[in-house]
Amino acid sequence: MTAPSDASAHATHQGSPARVSRGRRSAWIGSVPFFLYTGIFLLLPTLLVVIGAFRDRKGNFSLAGIQLVFSQQTLQIFWTTALLSFTTAAIGAVVGALASYALATSPEGSVLRRVYTALCSVLAQFGGVMLAFAFIALIGRNGTFTRLMRDVFETQVPGGFLSSLPGLVLVYCYFQIPLMVIVFLPALDGLRPQWREANESFGGGTWTYWTKIAGPLLAPSFFGSFLLLFANAFSAYATAAALISQQNIIVPMAIEGALRNENNPGMDSYAQALALGMIVVVAIVMIAYALLQKRTSRWLGS
Repeated sequence: MTAPSDASAHATHQGSPARVSRGRRSAWIGSVPFFLYTGIFLLLPTLLVVIGAFRDRKGNFSLAGIQLVFSQQTLQIFWTTALLSFTTAAIGAVVGALASYALATSPEGSVLRRVYTALCSVLAQFGGVMLAFAFIALIGRNGTFTRLMRDVFETQVPGGFLSSLPGLVLVYCYFQIPLMVIVFLPALDGLRPQWREANESFGGGTWTYWTKIAGPLLAPSFFGSFLLLFANAFSAYATAAALISQQNIIVPMAIEGALRNENNPGMDSYAQALALGMIVVVAIVMIAYALLQKRTSRWLGS
């Protein structure tokens, strides 16, 4: 028998062209639901917001909403939202990173680690009216902790604390810290024990390990997680709306106020322009997050 040629062997190994073509079509068909979901629930609303920001209620081209976005009052709202997001992201990143490190030192399959990880997964999604009610019941005007401080320690918790910026920082940290644990723990798990052993074999100590090896490797993941927390706080709405009902101090609440404005029907384009500003900010943050995560995956990939 004659041996098959190299070309025929390569064709046999790769499969027939018809089979390869059918495999590619199957892959595209399998991804159709994802693209439909993304297009309907992400791209289409974004496109409608962009168009609506440059149109009035009658459908005519208008820059009135964009001009209002650059007013001093609106810029102050964006600054307050950014300050709230930055503060809660910084606190959540630092505290969450420390909690993640403590959790990473425990055995991977231990009961404590599994329970704590599951708890963080639940708390990271706990927000909205339920979270606001929990804090009102705790440190509201007649909350349990408020009455305890007043009756036992004769110290009065400010009545409007929860409706102020420091109050929002405290409430937001409730779900920011668990979220940091969830997103940063895999990076700590990616540190290989051989790296610490190699550092010790060359005479390096703990300071050298964290400043020369672990720190530079974890820095992109840490700052990427910080950006994710920033975007999470920047777009949060329900919790703040339940605590602050009549003040438009953050962008999501300003959007709601513009949509509910019955005295000026032209505020629709202003609401769309505010939403466009949020999209731009969150998009920039998430692009930076993706770039940092891509760099981290080179060394800390599973």
